Amino acid sequence: MNGIRLRRRPLITGTAVAAATALGIGALSACSSDSSAAQGNTDKFDVVASFYPLQYLAEEIGGDHVNVTTLTEPGQEPHDLELSTKQTAGLGEADAVLYLKSLQPAVDEAVAQSGVKDKIDAATLTTLEDHGDVSHDHAHEGEEHAEEEHSEEEESGLDPHVWLDPVKYAEIAQGVAKAFEKADPDNAADYKKNAEDLAGRLDALNTAYEDGLKNTETKVFFTNHASFTYLAERYGLTAEAINGLDPESEPSPARIKELQEEAKADGVTTVFYETLVSDKTAKTLAKDAGLKTDVLDPLEGITDKSKGENYIEVMESNLKALQTALGAK
Repeated sequence: MNGIRLRRRPLITGTAVAAATALGIGALSACSSDSSAAQGNTDKFDVVASFYPLQYLAEEIGGDHVNVTTLTEPGQEPHDLELSTKQTAGLGEADAVLYLKSLQPAVDEAVAQSGVKDKIDAATLTTLEDHGDVSHDHAHEGEEHAEEEHSEEEESGLDPHVWLDPVKYAEIAQGVAKAFEKADPDNAADYKKNAEDLAGRLDALNTAYEDGLKNTETKVFFTNHASFTYLAERYGLTAEAINGLDPESEPSPARIKELQEEAKADGVTTVFYETLVSDKTAKTLAKDAGLKTDVLDPLEGITDKSKGENYIEVMESNLKALQTALGAK
């Protein structure tokens, strides 16, 4: 098989949490010591989150003390986000913006140009990795000269989909909490407590994945784009992407043939597709290879089609789908 065999990682350690904590403090942009929630649009700490996974963290950690708005509406594909003039202007009126640099170039540009006081980049709160070569047919990989319009994600090769690894997501949560505590010290104790509660739920989720995927008939699953490499790496699995990091790219005939051969060799049963992008390629591959299809939600947004009302519930649904597809014992 030509897919990457991904190594299993240990659970998050106290050292890692401490590192994330330190990063969280450093992730804030320079701000005055009298920074407070009273300086936003409301009497609460106003936070703009770039898309759902960060919105969830802001709401869970901030609780009653924050007013959270998101730039990416439910059902909108975050990779393709274009901001309105109103959204761009609104950034400068927020107390803080929480975003993931390289995932949404339009957001990166708007944040850089905004006057928002506290810019919290989730990419600095954990370690992003180069998963570029899990894409065998990315439209831009392997070219000698990158075109100017490539996104930072494609140019750097760093995979931004860290929120699908509960351990890395927990690291980001710790950093966000520290950033909130620093920016809004009057409510720091509540932010810390809320973050500890969330950490417990994420740890339980991680344990459920470890136990639920420990013993399976196969370790390989197919997805329609390379969102799940961190998750696969965490739990000793191999995620083979039909497309690359770009969910709208089309695989070559050679890539389709390669996947069909790998499905036979590795006992793959299922091709997963997502809720916010077309399922056409995934279903065509599944039909040609005699495989099943199912949804594996990359949690880029919650809609009425989501199998759960929040991050934890959808991740639990994803676990059940993986257990079925991989033949968990």
